[in-house]
Formats: sequence, structure tokens, C-alpha cells
Amino acid sequence: MNPIEPETVVRSVLGRRRAHLDFGGGGPAVLALHGHFARGSMYAPLAGALHGSHRLIAPDQRAHGRSDGGSPLAPDDYVRDAAELIGHLGCGPVAVVGHSMGGIVAYRLAARFPELVRALVVVDIGTDNTRPAVEPVLDVSDWPRRAPSRAELARAIEARGVPSWFFMESAVEFDDGWGLLFEYDDMMESQRALVGDHMPAWRATRQPTLILRGGDGFMLSAAEAERMRNARPGVESVAFPGCGHWLYAEEPEHFASVVGDFLDRCRRSER
Repeated sequence: MNPIEPETVVRSVLGRRRAHLDFGGGGPAVLALHGHFARGSMYAPLAGALHGSHRLIAPDQRAHGRSDGGSPLAPDDYVRDAAELIGHLGCGPVAVVGHSMGGIVAYRLAARFPELVRALVVVDIGTDNTRPAVEPVLDVSDWPRRAPSRAELARAIEARGVPSWFFMESAVEFDDGWGLLFEYDDMMESQRALVGDHMPAWRATRQPTLILRGGDGFMLSAAEAERMRNARPGVESVAFPGCGHWLYAEEPEHFASVVGDFLDRCRRSER
């Protein structure tokens, strides 16, 4: 996969900063939505793989990356942001790829604004975002706000029993030390707002849909993926054996191949 240098766009929307990456490329647009604690740059490998056939646009969703945080942080607020971006760019209808929280935002967007979404790729997230099906909230409230170095910040995250590499994608050096590009209070509020049963929104979607599941993941079981397939027509499911929740990073070439094949098939069926 060849690296693509994206255009970074920062706009003011209703007085708040909203940032997105536009990787360019030929063909129809793909809106790529990250999950909690991430940022749009996580989709750079996918953008490189799709560059010849699709234009990938990856926002830093509200309260993440270079976009401003602060309430409100409910799922429908993320949905409105995505719809506004599609309208601003004039690129709809788009295919939407969403990982984790971004996957729920993706299918809620498709349910509420079906005219904006032509296909869905939902990555390792289900509809039942409650205990005991999953652990929907990672408590980051006591994480250190700053550390003297990048290495020490990573060690502090590892000490919480979670993999640091994922969070370090959002690590930057501030005037007062190394920290992450999100506020912990925002992340707690946003995660809690996402807790619930999202099956009604899932059933309301009609777009061709691909579900991708990490075989060793902790957020989407095989049973839940099957339940989603049976809940509505036009749904495919592919498992990545041996992969966890971050399957896009564990097998980036396979991930890009599966997504690209699905998008190409959707495109051919529309002709």
C-alpha cells in the first residue's frame, strides 16, 4: 500500500473546529469514521489501497484529534456532523466505513439519512452495546493528563492494562508535556452516551452492508454478527481469524482487500 499525503482541512462549524483528512483519489467518495480515542489518520493505509478507485475522507470526529470537544456527545450529534460534512463536500451518496463507535454512527447515519449513504462497512461493533454482551466503557478518568516524554506516557497507559500503541496514535507534545488529543471527560461522556440497544437503527437501514469481525475481538461476537445478518436483508459478514478489535491494523492488506472488493461490487451493481 503506497502512502498518500492527505489534505488536512479544518473548518468552523457552528463556532466549533471540525477537522477532516481528504486523501483524494478517483471514483466515488468513502467516508471513514474512527472509533473512540482514535482519529481519522488511522485510515491512511486503507486510503492508499483504495486511491485508484475511491476518494477516502476521514474526519476527526468531535472531541477527537484536531476537532473541538465538549458537550453534546450523543450518537446523533456524531451523525449530524457526518451528514453536515457530506453536504459540505457535495460528495453524497457515499459509502461509509465505521470502526467501533464509528460503526454505530455509520449505520445510524444510514438509517436517519438514507439518501446520503449508498453502502456500509461496519467494523467490529454490534448493536447490543451493553453489559454483559460487551464492556462498553473504558474508564480513562484517572489517566495522567501529561507526561514528561512520549515513552513515559506510553508506559502510563500500559500500566492501565491496555495496549498503548492504539492510544499513542493520538499522542502529541504540548507546552506542558506529552498528552493525548482528547479530553478524558469527553471520552467518558461519549462512551456512556453510546451505551444501549441500537438494533432499531440497524433494522431501519437498507443499504448493502458488510460486517467485519475480529475472530478474537471483544466487541462483536459471532452470535451478534449472525443476529445482525438475520435482522435485515443485504448483509454480508467476514471474520478475521486470529485478529482482535483492531483488525484494520493487524491485517491491513487483507482488510483493504476485503473492503475494496465489497465497494467495487457495490459500485458495479449500481451501474
